[in-house]
Amino acid sequence: MAKRVQLVLNENIRKLGTVGEVVEVAPGYARNYLLPKGLAYHATPGVLKLAERRREEERKRQEALRQEALKQKETIEQVGTLQIARKAGEEDTLFGSVTSSDVAELIQSKAGVEVDRRSIDLPEIRKLGTYSATLKLHAEVVAAVNLEVVAEE
Repeated sequence: MAKRVQLVLNENIRKLGTVGEVVEVAPGYARNYLLPKGLAYHATPGVLKLAERRREEERKRQEALRQEALKQKETIEQVGTLQIARKAGEEDTLFGSVTSSDVAELIQSKAGVEVDRRSIDLPEIRKLGTYSATLKLHAEVVAAVNLEVVAEE
């Protein structure tokens, strides 16, 4: 059986690894695909040290992002219940619905925190009442927001 080759990845490659990760692959895969396309390079002692340094920098960057997300969570949760006014018909049924964009704008105006609408997990809101939404601020940080949908006057 052929000896495997150690490489350090330059890019994220699905089912193989992430940037800076040391992987072992078949020599043909390395020689014919990864190396010519610049997706990886040979793992020499100097390169391994450099890869370790990059991983440490990335870890620190992710920790800083996590700390920022924790601050945002605290700010958002201090606001309390957010009120959204909508036109409603019979039996408190809304004309239209409340969207994640509506919630993102409301959080921006009340808490001063910019939230990506795609990170908001919202139940289907078609009636007046109180609902709970979750915001994924970071891979490890999730904030909860209470929404009160009231009739527009």
